[in-house]
Amino acid sequence: MPSVSCGRSAKASAQLAKKNMRTQIEIDKQQPGAASGSDPKPAHWKSDISVALLTGGSDRPYVFGLTKELNSKGLTLDLVGSDELDCPDFRGVPHLNFLNLRGSQDPKASATKKVLRILSYYSKLIHYAAKARPRIFHILWNNKFLHFDRTLLICYYRLLGKRIVLTVHNVNSARRDKNDTALNRLTLRVQYRLAEHMFVHTEKMKKELMEEFGVPASRISVIPLGINNSVPSTSLTSAEARQRLGIQDGEKTILFFGRITPYKGLEYLVEAFQKILPSAGKYRLMIAGRVDKEFAEYWAPIEAAIREDVRKGRMLLRAEHVPDEETEIYFKAADVLVLPYRDIYQSGIVFLGYSFGLPALASDVGSLKDEVVEGNTGFIFKPEDPVDLARIIEKYFASDLYKDLSGRRQDIRDYATLKNNWDMVGKMTIGVYSSLL
Repeated sequence: MPSVSCGRSAKASAQLAKKNMRTQIEIDKQQPGAASGSDPKPAHWKSDISVALLTGGSDRPYVFGLTKELNSKGLTLDLVGSDELDCPDFRGVPHLNFLNLRGSQDPKASATKKVLRILSYYSKLIHYAAKARPRIFHILWNNKFLHFDRTLLICYYRLLGKRIVLTVHNVNSARRDKNDTALNRLTLRVQYRLAEHMFVHTEKMKKELMEEFGVPASRISVIPLGINNSVPSTSLTSAEARQRLGIQDGEKTILFFGRITPYKGLEYLVEAFQKILPSAGKYRLMIAGRVDKEFAEYWAPIEAAIREDVRKGRMLLRAEHVPDEETEIYFKAADVLVLPYRDIYQSGIVFLGYSFGLPALASDVGSLKDEVVEGNTGFIFKPEDPVDLARIIEKYFASDLYKDLSGRRQDIRDYATLKNNWDMVGKMTIGVYSSLL
């Protein structure tokens, strides 16, 4: 009611926001949806379970978090990975066997070398599967030849007597990327039919699996997308991070982080920043993320449009992969994270931001709206609408959330830890393994 809010002090507003956040956290504790399909049971069965984690050689954040959690609960793991995933945390660890079957995935290699190394990888993978001791094969990602992986390779695993678990990060990424085909849907349907149990990260994804691909609800578990814990967080302060990046006091700093692909809608953020936000607002935009060669045509006009702003220092651009050890600099230097996505199933970036206490402004697509507590962890805006995005950016910087950001960061971190902690993921995952055995 206006009569109440108009007389409220900034301190009182902040206290109310924190109370709302705690209320939301308590509600989330009681929500059964996060455990759909599997109860988080104690891992008393852990010692007799052996699992092969098939990674496709990528997605270090998810592989790292899940592997460390399952290993800490006593499971015996074969981790099939690549140079990208190799790290000291996976070497010399009891009950963890890291198998670097994929090797290098250097995109600059010659076409001949790429063909030879992928054929060598499949040969090693097929040979490994024939001799592997684990009864459960948990596929986190498919490999290079999607249609082969979804059909013949998974049939091969089944013929060997393996129990197949599949993590479905994207139900149909080709539909999201606007390049879907009948063959793509057919091979997805085959894989979803052959997998004995599937994990998804949102209720919407579960519903799509059921409605579009006919998967029974009993074979689907909704589990949280664990927070990226492969990224270190040191004692670096926000002020120190801003100094490293040359950001001045008083500059309202906006972050876009992650791989630059068409479905992430970076062009809408650029347009909002350049054409709609007032130039007197002292805004600074940081763009940090790799551009894959396949999206060079998409990136070219964006790069051309921002070139002058980058030269003048109004934008900061790092169009390359940001190593884990440098990631915290960008999240600690920023005042807010923006996700202007056109389409998405779920995003680990929003919770990576939360883990640094950074609020998020997200477009209303996929399940992003479910991850943002309006006014407490961020705000939602209309997708593909730079005008509304600019409005929400201004709204955020005028809000108590921004004005008391230093006092709100811990609440945001606590919210992320509660909703997306790896302990919960590990217990639910082991519950499914146990039921299959």
